[in-house]
Amino acid sequence: MKIHKDGWWTIIGIWALCIALICVSLVFIDNRFISYPLTAIFLFFIGFVLFFFRVPERGSVEGENMVTSVADGEVVIVEKVFEKEYLKRECLQVSVYMDFFNVHVNFWPISGEVTYYKYHPGKYFLAFLPKASELNEHTSIGIKNSCGEVFFKQIAGTFARRIECYAKVGEKEEKGRQCGIIKFGSRIDMYLPLDADIKVGIGDEVRACETVIAELRHESRINELIK
Repeated sequence: MKIHKDGWWTIIGIWALCIALICVSLVFIDNRFISYPLTAIFLFFIGFVLFFFRVPERGSVEGENMVTSVADGEVVIVEKVFEKEYLKRECLQVSVYMDFFNVHVNFWPISGEVTYYKYHPGKYFLAFLPKASELNEHTSIGIKNSCGEVFFKQIAGTFARRIECYAKVGEKEEKGRQCGIIKFGSRIDMYLPLDADIKVGIGDEVRACETVIAELRHESRINELIK
């Protein structure tokens, strides 16, 4: 099992704390009916934190116009909104909520050039709440290819106090490659063109790289229609 490079210091810190608590419970608690269950709980956390930072091997869906999910999780929002930070127009928003048991590594939804990046400090409301999109700590990223532009946010939740993002404006990225990670419960908001064909609905379980969120209309075809 591959472990995400930005998870090791968190893993080491939690392991050290759990090992210390195991030693305390075994040495200072004489009642084995208390010390043994506590030890089992701490051993579970030692294993769970390793599981949490796993990086899965995933295939990638072909097609420049196929937008895949940035993250594993459950679709909690599908609606038309006005995106006011970067695109400054009406878009289709698709949001994916990640719980503790989902893979928290994030992947590029399309191949193309990074057009926008910004980090926003903020609050730590529950990630599935609508207000989390603007008020919580988050990063904003835009990526564009010949089929269109996708804008998405990595949003921290109540327990996610650190976001790692590898986006750099002007760089070329490939769909299915890692674009970052959010730690311990979080959400991804994706903003797509109004004419995008959305392939998911609220309540759907999605997998990064493998689940198609939407199909974009090719820009050249749109230009033909305009003419």
